[in-house]
Amino acid sequence: MDAANIIIPHLPWIIGGALAIGAAGTFGWIHTTRLKIKHGYPLEGMWGQSLKPSNGGQTAERVRLLTQENAELRAELGSVKDRMANVERIVTDSGYHLTSEIESLRLETKTEERG
Repeated sequence: MDAANIIIPHLPWIIGGALAIGAAGTFGWIHTTRLKIKHGYPLEGMWGQSLKPSNGGQTAERVRLLTQENAELRAELGSVKDRMANVERIVTDSGYHLTSEIESLRLETKTEERG
């Protein structure tokens, strides 16, 4: 048996497999780049140099402003959580307490009517 006689019948599968692996690699590269862009990660060139976003003064200013806004939003979220806890406590405690007071008054009136 000759090597060519063994390989030639399987040549379409070999070529198809190579094309599928190449297409999967290209799709993976495109998908990874898209995710980096979507989530704001820096894009890198062929030799690891930063392409986007640049490390200029605008980027540092933007990071500072976003950090400040993040701190303000966290503080506001903390106060909203505190308020929500108070509202939940008021709603649940007073509702239960009010129901128990109404039931105790009903029981008192029933006992007064009987006695």
